[in-house]
Amino acid sequence: MAFLNPGAAGRGVPRAEINMIPLIDVMLVLLVIFMVTAPLLTHAVKLDLPQASAQPKQEARKVDISLTADGQRYWDGQPISRTEIEARLAELGRRHPETELHLYADKAARYETVAELMSSASRAGLQRIGFVTQPGNAR
Repeated sequence: MAFLNPGAAGRGVPRAEINMIPLIDVMLVLLVIFMVTAPLLTHAVKLDLPQASAQPKQEARKVDISLTADGQRYWDGQPISRTEIEARLAELGRRHPETELHLYADKAARYETVAELMSSASRAGLQRIGFVTQPGNAR
């Protein structure tokens, strides 16, 4: 939209400048909208919560089981045979089924060995198994 500028010879010459008034109007409207909505986004409900007298939950039992690349098993750092580990898992499942198993498996360990251990833990009633890994570079 060009506005005519009265020129010298009595004829109008178009102006070569941008009209900033509509842009300023739009910016002011947006500013008002943000000023109205910003307090609504940070609205918090103030509550007077009741106090609990219960003691914090005791830390869950955990057992560290390690599997090496050659198939050797370790129970909390002590070497153990396959039959012994199954017996200990069964006993642990009977007495403390909420126990967490932390499984440290070597990268080169056979999948079959890991699957057997997980199967033994499941049969014993232990459901909380965590795989311990080292953080590395994402590929």
